[in-house]
Amino acid sequence: MATRFVLIQPSHAGNVGAAARALKVMGFDDLVLVQPRWDDVLERDETVERASGAVDVLRKARAVDTLEEALDGMTHVCATVMTPRDFGPPTYTPREHLGPVAAQGHGVAFLFGSERYGMRNEDVYRCHAALRIPVSPDYGSLNLAAAIQVIAYEWRIALGGFGAPSVAAAPVADAAAVAGMLRHWEEALVAIGFLDPAAPKKLMPRLNQMFNRAQPTTEEIHILRGVAKAMAEAAKKAKP
Repeated sequence: MATRFVLIQPSHAGNVGAAARALKVMGFDDLVLVQPRWDDVLERDETVERASGAVDVLRKARAVDTLEEALDGMTHVCATVMTPRDFGPPTYTPREHLGPVAAQGHGVAFLFGSERYGMRNEDVYRCHAALRIPVSPDYGSLNLAAAIQVIAYEWRIALGGFGAPSVAAAPVADAAAVAGMLRHWEEALVAIGFLDPAAPKKLMPRLNQMFNRAQPTTEEIHILRGVAKAMAEAAKKAKP
């Protein structure tokens, strides 16, 4: 899913580098700066040093003159704010808002204001939602790069995280295969004397429910039928 992090008028080169590092750690690499303090901020020594190896994100990053340019192609825009704005978009915590957004498949842009004065009202108003990171009421000051790290983390979790490499699941056996296996087991259980066909009670329905919950694969059905076959053959050999 297209994801972009937009820094509006960043004033500290170190924060730009730290932002690149925060994005790379979470697997994102689309960073756009709107009217940065220095034209060469992406190449400054402090920026590169604070990026700490995320120079590929810096090389891909770009600076633009307007927020309109920065948001090109994005369909859902989130502001980051400390306090809700009158007449602004609804305010959410990242966790409560980002899950539903991820499910909708939007191209999402996250906006961060200047370190000196935050986001301007006019920039907040154009957003679909405002995100407020829950912080201590006694000290709510977050460094720009730290805020980016939190939002990037929450968005990565909403997208499903990284996790272990996915392994294709074995196909679950269909209802007919389960029913056939249960008939085979019923015959075997009768053969070994575990099931009395004259008074079966609820054994087979309970086994049916158990296997439905277990959702055995086709291969597991073959194994279970092999067990039933072995039970029946052992019972046959045991007869005088």
